[in-house]
Amino acid sequence: MSNAQWSVRPRVEFEPFSSVHWEDPYPVYRALREHSPVHWAPHAKLFCVSRHADVDFVLRRPEQFSSRAMTAVMFENKRPELGDVPSLLRLVMRGRVDVQKFFQGPPDAIINADPPRHGGLRGMVSRCFTPRTIAAWEPRIRELVHEYLAPLRAGQPFDVVSGLAVPLPVVIVTEMLGVEPAWRADFKRWAAGFITYATGAGRDSRPMREFFDVLTEFRAYMRTLVEKRRREPTEDLVSVLVDPAQKEVLDEEELFSFIHTLLLGGNETTTNLIGNAVAALLDHPDQLALVQGAPEKLPGLVEEALRWESPVQFTLRSAVEDVDVGGVRLPAGSNLALLLGAANRDERAFKSPDTFDVTRTPSPHRAFGFGIHHCLGAGLARLEARVALEALVPLLSGVRRADARREYVDSLMMRGLARLPLVPR
Repeated sequence: MSNAQWSVRPRVEFEPFSSVHWEDPYPVYRALREHSPVHWAPHAKLFCVSRHADVDFVLRRPEQFSSRAMTAVMFENKRPELGDVPSLLRLVMRGRVDVQKFFQGPPDAIINADPPRHGGLRGMVSRCFTPRTIAAWEPRIRELVHEYLAPLRAGQPFDVVSGLAVPLPVVIVTEMLGVEPAWRADFKRWAAGFITYATGAGRDSRPMREFFDVLTEFRAYMRTLVEKRRREPTEDLVSVLVDPAQKEVLDEEELFSFIHTLLLGGNETTTNLIGNAVAALLDHPDQLALVQGAPEKLPGLVEEALRWESPVQFTLRSAVEDVDVGGVRLPAGSNLALLLGAANRDERAFKSPDTFDVTRTPSPHRAFGFGIHHCLGAGLARLEARVALEALVPLLSGVRRADARREYVDSLMMRGLARLPLVPR
């Protein structure tokens, strides 16, 4: 065989919005890193960036790569059909949505805002996520974890996802916002609806009216809550963000966008992190035994779970100018999918990346992003996961999976188990 034949790279097939590799994306991630690190996905019309250094390069340069793609790509080619019109009209009338702006993507959401606007928005909301503010929630988190794990301690069958990983962040986020307990289930349903519509495996066929209806309910409730907090402020997050005594406050659309983001990042991400961590421990009994014998390794377990099965598998950017990424020249306007899940298994950044190791240090994973858009709720997610796992780890030796099948949440961007049923050994 000639040298020319040896030099030909294998063809890698990958589409970020396809479920082909959904069950186990890591082999194709490795192939991308090796053979096509800046990979053109023709169906999605995205360049997929898979190496850790290249992902960092993009995340470090908000002046060259816009976060507008976070909503623009998701809404591309999405237009209502005739059957969606009644729901769209309800969204306009009851949800008070400007249709033209809606399909351009929310202009003032932290997740898709660029400098200098991003800095102003982040500064206004970050005062509610200081280390001291987050730490104050630890007693409440411990109380909830103890309550939710009662069936498992009693030796009863227990689903880690529905019994703990789902309700814990929902209660914390809604209590932070000042939402009445009766609305918690609705908030969880709204968050799941947002994610499933935007990034679900059935995204191409899911009727927009379902999304319109969920968004209408969410906006109608939040408007009522905001108006109430303006009249009768309390100590909750909504009161702080609309308090006119503050130097800067969020207007209504900015507040809705922020809470929408908080529902996704502060809810679904933490749910996936807890479920993924427990699954990894059950799959690696040596690491479970290690943590059981050394509880001080719990923070390392959380970081390794974030790296091993990143709750968010990719994020999106668009090039604002012609730029080189990983040796590939990308024209201005190009959209990029930064494959966080692939970067977190990169052999160039991690020793033995396909080994689950709770003692790994350092661990420069990008599960929470990097740079100016580093997840604002990362500290809260870590705290909830650490407290939950601290209580769970001693109990896992006495249980086994009730079902070997793995059912993942209906999202191609988020990665987490939809269920993780356990039964006594």
